[in-house]
Amino acid sequence: MRILSMFIVTVLVSLIVVAQDANRLLREVDDNLMPESYEANRKLINEEPNGSKKEFTFYTVKKGKDKIAMLYLLPASEKGRATLRRGENMWLYVPSANRPIRITSLQSVVGGVFNNADIMQLEYSTEYDATYSEGTDKEYLLDLKAKNKTVAYDKLKMWIMKDKKILRKVEAYSASGMLIKTLEFKDDKDFGGGLMRPSVIETYSPLYKGYRSLMIYQTIKKRQFPDEVFTLTYMNRLGALR
Repeated sequence: MRILSMFIVTVLVSLIVVAQDANRLLREVDDNLMPESYEANRKLINEEPNGSKKEFTFYTVKKGKDKIAMLYLLPASEKGRATLRRGENMWLYVPSANRPIRITSLQSVVGGVFNNADIMQLEYSTEYDATYSEGTDKEYLLDLKAKNKTVAYDKLKMWIMKDKKILRKVEAYSASGMLIKTLEFKDDKDFGGGLMRPSVIETYSPLYKGYRSLMIYQTIKKRQFPDEVFTLTYMNRLGALR
């Protein structure tokens, strides 16, 4: 009985260590994707089955683990719009309405395959717990489980390059196990300040056949911001930060 008890304890300790190691890798992936606080310029392209495209450009700022704000620059019809995310709470500011309105993570204020949670992505380790799955000689494969039901996707599968700890692909699943979308991370770029990461995220979904969306990071730079920037009353003043 004593030997059996010791065996069970050893197995449990081993499982805990492996889980901690997987979450440590996930945090490292986050660090390699973005500084904790930064400003960035991005372009988003939505492509439809008939070949038509719609492009948006954004100025984005982020602070800490759970604050991100975004200002629309183009097209002209969207200029002055802004979105804000604090944790799982999101708002859209429209100049003509002159007030912020609540939005949800699964909506998409720009259309296409990216939803609001994708565009205003928090660090993965903030929203998910990780465990190791079967990878390859060159890639780690992590299974991610949402920490609570407010997270946009219940489960993720994540492929990570072993040599540089750089993210290559994410598959997002519903609680029932249905594949919702795939995100591929491409075209590594040196953004300066020691940040080398994919500059392009391409997403497509079996739910939207023939549609594709691209997010292109043009610049990323470390920058600190006061908490005031991430408030509802500041949404119409984000342009002053540029």
